[in-house]
Amino acid sequence: MGENLRQSFIRAARVLAERGRVAKAVLGKVEVGEGRPVAIIYALNLSPDTFFKGSIVRSEREAVGRASKALKDGAHIIDVGAMSTGPKSKPIPPQRERRELIPVIRALAREFDAPISADTQRAEVADAAIGAGATVINDISGLKSDPKMAGVIAGAGCSTLLMATKHAPGDVYEINEIRRALRGSLRICREHGIPPRKVVIDPAIGYWPARLERLGERANKPYGKRAYPAATFFDLRILAELGRLKELNRPICVGISRKTFVGKVLDLPDPADRLVGSLAATAIAVLNGASVVRTHDVLETIQAIRVAEAIRDAGGRK
Repeated sequence: MGENLRQSFIRAARVLAERGRVAKAVLGKVEVGEGRPVAIIYALNLSPDTFFKGSIVRSEREAVGRASKALKDGAHIIDVGAMSTGPKSKPIPPQRERRELIPVIRALAREFDAPISADTQRAEVADAAIGAGATVINDISGLKSDPKMAGVIAGAGCSTLLMATKHAPGDVYEINEIRRALRGSLRICREHGIPPRKVVIDPAIGYWPARLERLGERANKPYGKRAYPAATFFDLRILAELGRLKELNRPICVGISRKTFVGKVLDLPDPADRLVGSLAATAIAVLNGASVVRTHDVLETIQAIRVAEAIRDAGGRK
């Protein structure tokens, strides 16, 4: 057997073996993955630059009140971020991020038994958040922004959400490069001793600044059969091809809620109007393999997910 053919057989066997495994993980103490109901992450934002103004909280008290309702509605995890990463947002200094995020994390952890997730790319902020009670770190750079982040997560023994990133968050948009980027993040996990059972992956759906920069003028030009903007088309295709990420053997988390691609498809520029479209996209994501959904609208999202799960299970799909 030629060497090239032998390597092809080895790769094919590895893919089949990965597909035969059941991808499970824990986010904090919440079990997620195949065999478990889709888990809901409720998103709270402290930055006034956040694209959906309805997700912004301005005080610890407001955060606790909103989180309380979300948990009663069925959320499993509360995710909090202090730095917006949208196309029109600017980074804030680490000291400010820490000053705004940590008191809210502490207040939420004091009030609730549910896992608290800190949305940050900075190791020093993650370390402080863990000290305040966070048990999940949501790193949209996939451990690639701060070389110390993986060590902080490993040392604390907490869980992590890793988004597909090559160099900057969201700079990949084809499913094959998304897989490569996520493999790189999973390799960092292995090198630092972060157990796979504490890792969930995110394919990076959204109008990320690095993606728009990479697409350049193509981002808003018609693309594909229905002539949506190219940036919208790639989000739609990620959702359509989501099942191809299953070979990474990690539960898949999607953040779809009220995002720009929904607005472009439905001609709804205001994120406040995008709930129904978000629910439709969420149901499709569940049918295609999502195990975790990050949302601003817990009750409505759970209803859509449970119907999608019922249809999926009736058809024998896993």
